[in-house]
Amino acid sequence: MTTAAPVALRRRRGSTRPRVAPWAFLAPAIVLFTVFLLIPMGYAIYLSFVGLRVQGGAFGTRQQVFVGLDNYVAALTAPEFLASLQRLALFGVVTVPLTLGLALLFALLLDLPGVRAIRFARTAIFLPYAVPGVIATLLWGFMYLPSTSPFNYVLKAVGLPPFDFLNGSNVYGALANIGVWGGVGFNMIVLYTALRSIPTDIYEAAKIDGASEWQIAWRIKIPLLAPALVLTLLFSLIGTLQAYSEPTTLKSLSNSISSTFFPLMKVYQDAFSLDDVSGAAAASVILALGTLIVSLLLLRALQRRTFDDGRAR
Repeated sequence: MTTAAPVALRRRRGSTRPRVAPWAFLAPAIVLFTVFLLIPMGYAIYLSFVGLRVQGGAFGTRQQVFVGLDNYVAALTAPEFLASLQRLALFGVVTVPLTLGLALLFALLLDLPGVRAIRFARTAIFLPYAVPGVIATLLWGFMYLPSTSPFNYVLKAVGLPPFDFLNGSNVYGALANIGVWGGVGFNMIVLYTALRSIPTDIYEAAKIDGASEWQIAWRIKIPLLAPALVLTLLFSLIGTLQAYSEPTTLKSLSNSISSTFFPLMKVYQDAFSLDDVSGAAAASVILALGTLIVSLLLLRALQRRTFDDGRAR
């Protein structure tokens, strides 16, 4: 009894000591997260509530003062910013469904039994995602230009008039094509990985009941892919809201793309061309809040569906 008591006491004391090792491993990530994300976000929020105003009469100096929600009101009522949001919404309506639809189609095709050259097909579909956005846009830009477009060469060879991909409303299709071409591969990998994690016993039981591959895909695979589909939808929406490099790169090749074509281009112009850092910060916060709200709504819908399915079972 006398020897057991000190041992138990030492164990209790050891259990109350703070565990330093986990925090030591997390420290680099916490520091990087704080320095490169939390502090810039906090500073952007601070800038969105201040502005430069002339103090001291006609010959005064510009000073940074608190302006409340004036920057947010100015951003939400700016015609150029609202127009850029409308163009971005149109771009997203075209890009997101096509990206997810093609990614799901490719994932289902690769998951079919007896498919050959799966590794080559996965690599070929994923490869465009590995190409930097600026380089991909330049490559497609030269294929869009009427003077260098191979598509117009084919049209001319068959006696049809050339098509200007970068003129007027055609530019939406040109930009959407670049976004789809670069985004399908990543989403396909996510969906294909989720498909491979589904137990094959479910498929075998469905085949015994006489289900075809189409019925298995529609009634089993796609419903079980709901969490992965929501995740890829979330990635696609965030990528759409962050669209910047494609229109900025194509701007020099088309007169239909203005300096404020998309919201991030408007933010860049306000911050670095018009020296309106506070207005740009307010617009950035609005975009970030919009992204956060959409993400929370999607995750809430997924959580509600998961709980409803669990209760139904």
